[in-house]
Amino acid sequence: MIVNLDLDKKINVRTRVAPSPTGYPHIGTVYQSLFDYAFAKKNSGQFIVRIEDTDRKRFVEGAEEKIYEALDWFNLEEDESPRKDGLYGPYRQSERLGIYKKYAEELVGKGNAYYCFCLPQRLEEVRKIQQAEKKPLMYDKCCRNSSLLEAKKKVEQGESYTIRLKVPENQKIIVKDEIRGEIEFESNLIDDQVLIKSDGFPTYHLAVVVDDHLMEITHLVRAEEWISSSPKHILLYDFFGWEKPLFFHTADLRNPDKSKLSKRHGHTNVAWYQEEGYLPEAILNYLAHLGWSHPKEEEVFSLEEFIELFELKDLSPVGPIFDFDKLNWMNGIYIRQLTVKELSKRLKEYNHNLLKHPIEKNKDYEDEDIFERIVILSQSRISTLKDFFTLAQVFFENPKYILEDDKRSVAKALITQLKEIKDWNKDNIFLVFKNIMQDYKIRMPVLYGIVTGQEKGLPLPETLEILGKEETVKCLKSLV
Repeated sequence: MIVNLDLDKKINVRTRVAPSPTGYPHIGTVYQSLFDYAFAKKNSGQFIVRIEDTDRKRFVEGAEEKIYEALDWFNLEEDESPRKDGLYGPYRQSERLGIYKKYAEELVGKGNAYYCFCLPQRLEEVRKIQQAEKKPLMYDKCCRNSSLLEAKKKVEQGESYTIRLKVPENQKIIVKDEIRGEIEFESNLIDDQVLIKSDGFPTYHLAVVVDDHLMEITHLVRAEEWISSSPKHILLYDFFGWEKPLFFHTADLRNPDKSKLSKRHGHTNVAWYQEEGYLPEAILNYLAHLGWSHPKEEEVFSLEEFIELFELKDLSPVGPIFDFDKLNWMNGIYIRQLTVKELSKRLKEYNHNLLKHPIEKNKDYEDEDIFERIVILSQSRISTLKDFFTLAQVFFENPKYILEDDKRSVAKALITQLKEIKDWNKDNIFLVFKNIMQDYKIRMPVLYGIVTGQEKGLPLPETLEILGKEETVKCLKSLV
């Protein structure tokens, strides 16, 4: 009798994430990786990265490297992968084709799979008829009961073929999910899935079962979209006589309108979060909060604390809403927790590596003391690293706006009075602003716009104190 692993059984925990190099890393991949990584580390186990690159039509050159870069950015370091060889390799599916063929042919020999010689044109005609008759789109089992001897002759003669799973008829297949409980499927509604394609590459269904078994994966965490495929995988485990891992199907991340967070949305790409200036530790905290609840209902916690408290069985089956307001709030908290020196370092790294419009090199940027003063002024007012360069652009860019005629007289008056300040500090600068606002019957937002070209930003007296008298007067003169 084939049984699942027991939750309480003492085993060497091995988890895995298996992304496909068909595009840039998805935030959902990080979501899954976080749970795999945390559970493995909590139990002194191994976290494996396996590259599922058998979909050659959608393969994207360089995508595998981007997956590693994303995991490194989040500090989710794997124990085994194509770049960190272990005892269970190769860890790239395209390098395991002979393994899949062997096991597929074993299933054929057992009568649990069969050779199929149906050409794509015939399969398309069958689909059209099923659509017209409003029937489920399934293979019509044309080759299912063909003679194995005749089928092998066709294979030896070089005829194109696939290998299909022989799904038993009139059976109930039970998928035990550790989050959702038992899920029942009718075998008659399950397609005779292709296991080996005509190009010799396996489909996901065969490869994932073979790899998870041979790599001794004990806890299988994957998205809920794979629930419908699970009965095929259960059959394969049973046909091979293999012990099953524990299955945990996590709820899909959702947009505020409850639609699935898919690759069509730019904000699913990990690179988008990097470009927008989010901190990786804040994102991980937010993702953990989406799928799991802290026992003390705390919202802000470190990765180390999450690892200590986390259990896979506590994952929620309800699809969480990805709320950017909440993420921005949390990212702001993490920014404020950084030391000034650390935040300054990250801001400069962000500007150098990711900002699409790098700031101009100037003394304020290159002078460490001045830059840290700007950071101190900004730290409590920004939610992302990108916010800083918008908020503090007056320090790093020459004026690129044109004053309206009625505001030039105000600017000239400002120049005159600011030049007269002997002790350049925020209090004396504010007195000048106060005089100007009284004389010209204007309010601070108008004055702010004249001086910075922005509607709002950092406190103006403090800003000009850091900018310095000479630079302030020089910028104002360039406007009039």
